[in-house]
Amino acid sequence: MLNPSAQIGDIQCGVGHPLVVIAGPCVIESRDLVFEIAEKLKSATDSLNLPLIFKASFDKANRTSLNSYRGVGLERGMEILAEVRSELGLIVTTDIHLPEQASPVGEVCDLIQIPAFLARQTDLLVAASSTGRAVNVKKGQFMAPWDMKHVVGKLEESGCQNVLLTERGTFFGYGSLVNDMRAIPNMASLGVPVVFDATHSVQRPSAAGGKTGGDRTMVEPLASAAVAMGCDAVFLETHPEPDLSPSDGPNMLPIERMLPLLTRLKQIHELTHLS
Repeated sequence: MLNPSAQIGDIQCGVGHPLVVIAGPCVIESRDLVFEIAEKLKSATDSLNLPLIFKASFDKANRTSLNSYRGVGLERGMEILAEVRSELGLIVTTDIHLPEQASPVGEVCDLIQIPAFLARQTDLLVAASSTGRAVNVKKGQFMAPWDMKHVVGKLEESGCQNVLLTERGTFFGYGSLVNDMRAIPNMASLGVPVVFDATHSVQRPSAAGGKTGGDRTMVEPLASAAVAMGCDAVFLETHPEPDLSPSDGPNMLPIERMLPLLTRLKQIHELTHLS
């Protein structure tokens, strides 16, 4: 049986441990922007004594349009994340879309993320497990939380002992997502820590004329509710100017909102988890 906590580098995530923050921009635009965001997140989480895992994607492989910006690519992306890790001392994570990406990503990242649309891809899960790194799988928008037991089983049988599952919304009709907060205790009952993805949960798929829309005003109330419901980590994408981001701008929080939000989430977590 998997342990209800997961070891990610020197961070312990799970019951009895501090709320873990997984945060960063949606996609790597440039080294300078990545470092600007990482430094501000580090300052905010250090001031609150919260563990931080920095996230940024090297490739957005599921963009709505063929012409949409995808990122800097695997090689350059890993170079930038490796610099964040070495220069700022942060644990880093990114998502993979193909089995052959697992090994080079595992050389840099202590946590490998599996996108929601790929949660059932056996070869991808096995490849991620083979790195020896912790693996975070986002629940597919089309999947019931209890069906994630099969995902956990694939990872465990492939040798992964540090598994996290993420709630990120469920399809509601064609152009919206909703959160069933019962998913958090349901997935926690599988014996793994649960992450709440507060920014992708407010997406409106393909609702912005060939790209994904969203409603960032709902990020803070949903994150607060999820922490109260028992999640062990929160996933938040942020940007200095979200509306100028080439990917997921309508969902991301302005970076200046992160400190007040994390302050509130820490207070809720301490009241509901550590008392």
